[in-house]
Amino acid sequence: MMAAQAQPTSEELLARILSSLDDDKAEDVVEIDLRGKTAIGDFMVIASGRSTRQVAAMSEKLVDRLKKDYGFTAKIEGKDAGDWVLIDTGDVIVHIFRPEVREFYQLEKMWLTTGGTDVAR
Repeated sequence: MMAAQAQPTSEELLARILSSLDDDKAEDVVEIDLRGKTAIGDFMVIASGRSTRQVAAMSEKLVDRLKKDYGFTAKIEGKDAGDWVLIDTGDVIVHIFRPEVREFYQLEKMWLTTGGTDVAR
């Protein structure tokens, strides 16, 4: 069994989260740089899953991978319902939605700035 690594930088954590979501076929992944905008974290990631089952599975796998890779447990809320799951890693906040729920809340509009360096993937 490999020993847990040192605490990752927020950029390393972001890269691992994006990789995990990509592995699990997340859709419409948006990465938002929060540095200088708020103290809640350095980055926010918003993604969609096609069903409640996929949303719950992606969030569970992400939390498991972070625990395995970095030795910490992220806070997770909403997994049982599977409509909107929030994963708080400290530096990176992850929201995984079903498409209809994501459309309803439009979280990106709250955080994205015009002409900013935010990246839609």
